[in-house]
Formats: sequence, C-alpha cells, structure tokens
Amino acid sequence: MNIFTAISTVGNLGRMGPAPGTVASLAAVLVAWPIQIYGGAYALLAATIAVFAIGWWAVANYQQQVGVIDAPEIVVDEVAGMWLTLSFAPPQIIYFVVGFALFRLFDISKPWPVSWADRQLKGGLGVMMDDVLAGLYAIFCLWVIAWIVHQAGLA
Repeated sequence: MNIFTAISTVGNLGRMGPAPGTVASLAAVLVAWPIQIYGGAYALLAATIAVFAIGWWAVANYQQQVGVIDAPEIVVDEVAGMWLTLSFAPPQIIYFVVGFALFRLFDISKPWPVSWADRQLKGGLGVMMDDVLAGLYAIFCLWVIAWIVHQAGLA
C-alpha cells in the first residue's frame, strides 16, 4: 500500500463494511474524543486542518492512481468533516454522538451547497470540500441543540 492509498482510505478503513463512510466517521469520533479532551478544541481543529490539507493532496494523487474521481473507499474526507464538526462540539459524549449523527445526515443527504460542491468541485478539493460543508451544517445544528438544552436548563 502506498502513501496515497493509506491516507485516502485511512489505512484501508475505507474498504471495510458496506458503509465505509459511516465506519470512518465512527472511527474519527473515537480518535477525536481524546484529542478534544486532552488537547482541547484548538488541537482538534489543528488536526482537522492538517487532515484536510494532507487529504486533499493524497486524494488528488489517489484519483490519478486508480482513475476514479470519488471512489467509495476514499474516506479521509469523512475524517476531516467529522473532526470539523467535533472541533466545535461541547466536550461531552452526548454532543459527540449527536454530532456524529448530524454529520452523517448532511453528508449522506447532501443539501445545497454540499450537493453543489460534490458535483462541481473537481479533484482532491472536490472530494474533501463536500464533507467540510456537511460538517458546517452539523456544527450549526449542534449549536442550536446545545443552546436549546442550555436554555431549557437541561445542562
């Protein structure tokens, strides 16, 4: 396995199971938790930016290698989008679970402009960007939920 394959498929995680994006997103949550707890939100955000940049480069090269634009085994984009979501989540397990569900909802349903990015942006950037936009939707909804929970005195 070369470096482009290893990064793009997150160590072949993208070849596991019938739903590789969900598998990679779940793995991303499990890795994000200790980063957020021990390093804080800025550490997770820095890791997200690094994964996005390295993923963009790796995916662009992997696409040329396999000749497929958005192969289903490419899941580094899910890691970047999931980590972006969790970078802005309150550091509580319930918010990580809700963040996971919201990210998967928007990544799968692809509301505009996620769908636009998925169709119009090309190369490694296109693969990575739709998940970043899905993460932004998830962040917004997560903040609304956290605000409601706080206003209701539930947290």
